[in-house]
Amino acid sequence: MSHRILIVEDDPFISDMVNENLTKEGFEVTAAFDGEEALEILNTQTFDVILLDLMLPKIDGMECLRMIRSKSMVLVIIMSAKDEDVDKALGLGLGADDYIAKPFSMLEVVARIKATIRRERHYKSSQAPKAGKEERKNKTVRIGDLSIDIEGFSVKKLDKKINLTAKEFNILKLLVSNPSQVYTKSQLYRAVWEDDYHGDENVINVHIRRLREKIEDNPSHPNYITTLWGIGYKLGDF
Repeated sequence: MSHRILIVEDDPFISDMVNENLTKEGFEVTAAFDGEEALEILNTQTFDVILLDLMLPKIDGMECLRMIRSKSMVLVIIMSAKDEDVDKALGLGLGADDYIAKPFSMLEVVARIKATIRRERHYKSSQAPKAGKEERKNKTVRIGDLSIDIEGFSVKKLDKKINLTAKEFNILKLLVSNPSQVYTKSQLYRAVWEDDYHGDENVINVHIRRLREKIEDNPSHPNYITTLWGIGYKLGDF
């Protein structure tokens, strides 16, 4: 069964290009050219992924995303030429799962969609109870070579225990518990430190660096905790 994609883009050239390439990749594609049309389509149809431009006529992308999230947790990938708009959409906690900066290549679009679907599928399968077995009290999530015991506050890499501080563990827990979510530094700070963020990036940078030194094969080229420059952090693609 092919995955269903909704493209919400007011530029016909970009919409047609994305539509054509995704159709060739085996996706079932529907296009909307403004926010109002997109919401009307979503009232009667369901999709696996929505590619959402932020600069839309009638109902802009930000409001469109807000209304989508009030009813559905469908995967949403933002498309935008303005980093500040992407930052705003993510920082407001509207629930975008990923973003693609314009101008983009179709190779990037296809790869990003497949990675987002794969992460969601992997996360759901890791949360499903095992048939015929009593559900464990401790929930363990496996990402790559890492095994994270969410309730037991422990992490192993290739069965070797890794000693993390409480803040380091909570950062990792937040990311693996929400594998499709991009977190700005302010969101990360509020979630882990449970306090208002006052722009002290050094605190977050130090904890991220130390966590990477403990869990990454090469902290200079991280796979588990990836940086979206100018935006924030997210779980890597697995």
